[in-house]
Amino acid sequence: MYKSTLNLIETEIAIKFIKDTFERELAKALKLTRVSAPLFVQPESGLNDNLNGYERAVRFDILTLKKEVEIVQSLAKWKRMALAKYGFEPESGLYADMNAIRRDEDDLDEIHSVYVDQWDWEKIITKQERRLSYLKKTVKTIYKTLKKLSVAVNKKYPALTHSLPDEITFVSTKELESEYPKLTRKERESAVAKKYGAVFIYQIGWDLSDGKPHDGRAADYDDWKLNGDLILWYDVLGIAMEISSMGIRVDGQSLKKQLKKRGELHKLENPYCKAVINEELPLTIGGGIGQSRLCMFFLNKAHIGEVQSSVWSEECLLENAKKGINLL
Repeated sequence: MYKSTLNLIETEIAIKFIKDTFERELAKALKLTRVSAPLFVQPESGLNDNLNGYERAVRFDILTLKKEVEIVQSLAKWKRMALAKYGFEPESGLYADMNAIRRDEDDLDEIHSVYVDQWDWEKIITKQERRLSYLKKTVKTIYKTLKKLSVAVNKKYPALTHSLPDEITFVSTKELESEYPKLTRKERESAVAKKYGAVFIYQIGWDLSDGKPHDGRAADYDDWKLNGDLILWYDVLGIAMEISSMGIRVDGQSLKKQLKKRGELHKLENPYCKAVINEELPLTIGGGIGQSRLCMFFLNKAHIGEVQSSVWSEECLLENAKKGINLL
């Protein structure tokens, strides 16, 4: 039967240690300043993230404003506007804690929850840096920060060990399709993550040879040629675990192409898209890094509910209790 290395109180202390350590190292490595971020935005602003395009944002009305607002699904667009508003310079940026509710999460399991918590970060880049080589350079920097965290956790908790490779491997979605043509998308991710230990799968959004994209991406924030997912192989569960989704953001040209592909050209009328087209926003790179997944990975937990307090079915609670897994 599964037995957690740390008890409940030790786990809570370790969660804070991991979050504090990683947050500090990430800010230093990417030159980021922590800022306050919104929990909800007005729908008509165009600032909310559509994710894969089918998820419903949680809405509620504000009595005194006599209008509805939406809980953010990510801060991808808000961060870019904040960088302009706050007057950040190139090669510097911001990060914030983001909390969201994914009401349409249809696959609640060991690593998926209705509650989402992540570090959302964004930094300004130059036009010359809008290229794949800069994306890869940034991914390597983040991966080095993960390696530093691994050392720090192991030093504080010697019983917690992790098998991260020295370097992260880069694989495009087309290369992945070519290498594993008979596997599903998720099976490809699992195969390549198990093979390399740590992998960045890039260029997600445009169709592959079978006429479908590797995975869904909103058309109005990442440039589909300059984005990707950072995935680690997780020995505890024997699965590929996505830790971060990130990318260089759309410019006017890529925004129009992607909205056309999705049949969403009407979005060019919202304030955010207009600002991108009119070059009123800086060119940026950014992403989200899952806080609970990071804690789960480095604490060798068997369920995300061991490191975050969410809502689970009675059946799920009982099933995990039988396995020796106590959900918070």
